[in-house]
Amino acid sequence: MEKILLIGKLNGVVKETNAFLSQYFHVQLCSENASVLEGMLKIVNPDLVLISLIGAYDINTSIFFLLSDQYANVPVITIGTKEESDTFFKYYENSQFENLIRPVENKTILSAVRRRLGLSGAEGASGASGLKKASGKKRILVVDDNGTALRTMKAMLEEYYEVGLAISGAQAMTSIGKKRPDLILLDYEMPVCDGKMTLEMIRADEDLNSIPVVFLTAINDRANIEAVLNLKPAGYFLKPPVKERLLGEIEKILNKGC
Repeated sequence: MEKILLIGKLNGVVKETNAFLSQYFHVQLCSENASVLEGMLKIVNPDLVLISLIGAYDINTSIFFLLSDQYANVPVITIGTKEESDTFFKYYENSQFENLIRPVENKTILSAVRRRLGLSGAEGASGASGLKKASGKKRILVVDDNGTALRTMKAMLEEYYEVGLAISGAQAMTSIGKKRPDLILLDYEMPVCDGKMTLEMIRADEDLNSIPVVFLTAINDRANIEAVLNLKPAGYFLKPPVKERLLGEIEKILNKGC
């Protein structure tokens, strides 16, 4: 069952939204306190974040930067009046975020949540079993510890592919487990679990080792490039990649598997 983190002041509207969405998803309530949210994000590892802006005139704007920088692969929906939304819009004006203007019906919220999660199914189905994954574009998973790089890559690819984002090797493995990508763009230089270690984890799993992996590297010297090529990836690009070349290489690699 998909997990939703519902953030906001515990008022009647939030309680009603929680009760309604809990019929379809696992919903965890969380206060708008930034430090509490940071801890809950690590514990819950949500598939989607829903933020109620009602009475949130004193909300800590750092939560928007936290979500965009460290959880850029998690879709976020905010719900508030036009005035409430206008107050905070400048902090989250990118494609990760979507805003719903109150008054809004619960079924409209459900429809937006399902769409952002890539789900379809009967409106009245009870529980997540009534929801099915939507088919469509091939999926690319981009793995990079730099939030700005992730957003740049997403903007470059999302017109042509479904794009998943991960900020670490560990998060990449979690994302792959939830929804298998058709190709992975993997940053070679990452802290703790670098590109080489992440590739080794992918190749060690017989259900995943056929996924083509393309390395992205910022270091342009012979020793580094040889180290990358020795791992025999499906391809590699120096950062930042040229859009046309990258799209052409992705298409060529994906067509090989057809």
